Amino acid sequence: MTFGQSDFLLFLLALPVAAAVLYWSLKKRDTDILRIGSPDLIARLHASVNRRGRTAKFGLWFIAFALVIVALSRPQWGSEVEIVEQEGSQVMIALDISNSMLAEDIKPDRLTRAKLEISDLMSKLGGDEVGLVLFSGAAFIQFPLTFDYVTAKSFLEDAHPGMISRQGTAIGDAIETAIKGFDETRASQKVIVILTDGEDHEGNPVNAAKAAVDEGVLVYTVGLGTGQDQPIPEPGRFNGNTRFMRDRQGQTVLSRLDEDTLKDIANAGRGRYFRAGGSPTAAESIAAELSNLDKVSIHSEFETQRVERFQIFLAAALVALVAAELIPDRVKTRSRPTNSSQEGEPA
Repeated sequence: MTFGQSDFLLFLLALPVAAAVLYWSLKKRDTDILRIGSPDLIARLHASVNRRGRTAKFGLWFIAFALVIVALSRPQWGSEVEIVEQEGSQVMIALDISNSMLAEDIKPDRLTRAKLEISDLMSKLGGDEVGLVLFSGAAFIQFPLTFDYVTAKSFLEDAHPGMISRQGTAIGDAIETAIKGFDETRASQKVIVILTDGEDHEGNPVNAAKAAVDEGVLVYTVGLGTGQDQPIPEPGRFNGNTRFMRDRQGQTVLSRLDEDTLKDIANAGRGRYFRAGGSPTAAESIAAELSNLDKVSIHSEFETQRVERFQIFLAAALVALVAAELIPDRVKTRSRPTNSSQEGEPA
């Protein structure tokens, strides 16, 4: 036998203490009563008291409380196999890992904040499959749809700009790649969540979002950064200092959040735009959106579960309490003959 919440069993240790206190209080009461009257009178008054019955009643009460404690600890034995249906949506997350995501206009930087938002979103999902697309000037699937959020987060942490040599921000390619990651054999809702600063340098992401809608896909966007120009740090430190990227003319490369483009993409994709760093967070807002979508069964598996047996102990506790209440406090006694009746009897 195992227990689902074995901590409750610790309360059984309190029952012997409670029994000792009760025994002491009853003995003290009897001693106090003897002090206030004649022993013979008190004996006659207590003649009808069902002492054995009271002892049995107290015992049944303690047994009932012990059984309730055991029931609360959820005793389990035996097992049964159940089919568990998991309902949810298919969510492909597209993360921008271009150099511009290293800008530090939001702390610690855009890319790190995006990873935190994705990790937080995974923690808030309930039963949804999650896949990850990484993109800059090109796009590829980092991991396919999965329920294994722990492994997914480990892959997410490893994402960095050096994983794609072709620089840029091809949001349209990211949408097309994400669509290829969906399982078309399932009828569950398909969603793409794009996290980027929105500086698209090629393609037409709005048309890509419209094409996604035709495939039954919703497109959400999350903006990273501010509306002000920010320099882009080069990876690493140089004598403890940060160097910023420069173009061929030697000018510092600047980047800013393009909210207008991201809003247009979300509108075309019949989703919504959120800005990272707000309250509630983008992850909270997207999780709320996903919870309102229609859910269908996307996965089923067999699970072996322990059989709960607390009902047996609760029923036994109820029987003990009912039995305790049926025990009378007093019993009938034969009346003793009075002195006058004794005098009238023949010798």
